[in-house]
Amino acid sequence: MIEDKIIGPLTLKQFFYLLGGGGALIIAYAFLNFIFFVIVGIPIGALTAAMAFLKIQERPFPQMIVNVINFYTKPRLYVWKNLPPAKKKRESAQVPVTAIPRMSESKLSELAWSLDIHEKVKREE
Repeated sequence: MIEDKIIGPLTLKQFFYLLGGGGALIIAYAFLNFIFFVIVGIPIGALTAAMAFLKIQERPFPQMIVNVINFYTKPRLYVWKNLPPAKKKRESAQVPVTAIPRMSESKLSELAWSLDIHEKVKREE
């Protein structure tokens, strides 16, 4: 699904990711020294850009973060039971006939039709 471009070349989600990251950077700039601002600002900016633009295997980065969190927080217990294979009921070797050739057709087409039916019966067995 392709999202609509709302604000310039950005979708609404991209715009809000960039708006939130920009707001966080402004707050960090206002309250921190320049050195601490750079230390905190680079990861915030990188995460903001990744949230807005990065896709991993055609999936948006926020969805990947949710998948990683679910993977590590939800229980994973897979139990394998070795069951014997179910016995198949052997049906009679009848193939549903969809089209019966008319008697007026040539002998060659009747022979081809007959061979097709026998081939289908052998495949099902």
